Amino acid sequence: MTVPRTDAEAFDRRPLHERIAADLRDEIMGGDLAPGAGLPSTVQLKARFDASSATVQKALQLLKDEGLVVGRAGAAVTVREHRQRTLRPAAYMAPARAGDPYRWLAEAQRNGVRARSTLLEVAEIVPPADVRAALGLDDGSTAVLRRQLLTLDDEPAELVAAYYPLGIAQGTPLMDRRRIQGGSPVLLAELGFPPRMSVDHVSARVPTQEQRASLALPGNLPVLRTLRVVYSDDERPIEATVMVKAGHLYELRYEFTPG
Repeated sequence: MTVPRTDAEAFDRRPLHERIAADLRDEIMGGDLAPGAGLPSTVQLKARFDASSATVQKALQLLKDEGLVVGRAGAAVTVREHRQRTLRPAAYMAPARAGDPYRWLAEAQRNGVRARSTLLEVAEIVPPADVRAALGLDDGSTAVLRRQLLTLDDEPAELVAAYYPLGIAQGTPLMDRRRIQGGSPVLLAELGFPPRMSVDHVSARVPTQEQRASLALPGNLPVLRTLRVVYSDDERPIEATVMVKAGHLYELRYEFTPG
């Protein structure tokens, strides 16, 4: 449903082309405009939003820049195929089987997507306050950081910063600047800290400068930030990971069984 222009202008001070893009983006993400479907014509959008042709084109260009739609001059604008991705965090928790790649990569490959992780940094640093609290660290205490960029079909998908207490990571491959076969859940289990439970804290945020550049984000769209805390036996926190992805391209799917 489109809010009448006069009412929208009273509460929403964004330029009209940004408001048009926002309404169309919501329809794309909600499935009313399905992958491969054509967007309404310029004439239809002009009438719907009481906008000029130039304003409608500016709105469509925003959606093109965001990777949600495709089109060229003189051709219909359509929703990009396979643009929205649904991620199932629970599928990545269990350690990979011997010889298998990290579950995030394996899950993507099963869905026909080219997935890759690039290790950006391994360092001993003082983590952010929320990570220190999650790991039960005192102010000023350090932890081991492993930072990666995950890509899907050669496009940046997620910036991942995983932190490990020194008491667990010191003297182990977690401190080496190389990828861990099967991922950290495998190694943690081998070290005697099998992952038993994880807790996700999910929020929408305005991207930082680093996040915007690393993920090649257009405009001022929010990111989804997940702080995942992994616990082993006796509810001991063994890993805290901050994962950041484009908010307009991904949704998180959590499944619960009543009980």
